Amino acid sequence: QVQLVESGGGLVQAGGSLRLSCAASRRIFTMGWFRQAPGKEREFVAAIRWTGSTTFYADSVKGRFTISRDNAKNTVYLQMNSLKPEDRAVYYCAATDQGWGPRVQSYDYWGQGTQVTVSS
Repeated sequence: QVQLVESGGGLVQAGGSLRLSCAASRRIFTMGWFRQAPGKEREFVAAIRWTGSTTFYADSVKGRFTISRDNAKNTVYLQMNSLKPEDRAVYYCAATDQGWGPRVQSYDYWGQGTQVTVSS
């Protein structure tokens, strides 16, 4: 089992920045971020492998968001810049030892979520 604890959400104006953090209870191969807006399905945001050299982004955030990880702390970060009102959602950290990619089903462990609100 892996416990994931997110932090860093909040309220920001459009064009602003936030950094989310997710601490895992042990080392795990793939860590990622998903988000879910009210009335919508959970969607992929970004993922990163253990080595940190392989990352994957949704087109909607490419160039604005950066995922990174600190393996010494078993922590993954999501730096979000140039935030837009449509980025408003609950952001979930996810992890797996086996999977990779943008599918929700590929991830075995989930955090409880952190709210990100972007005002226009």
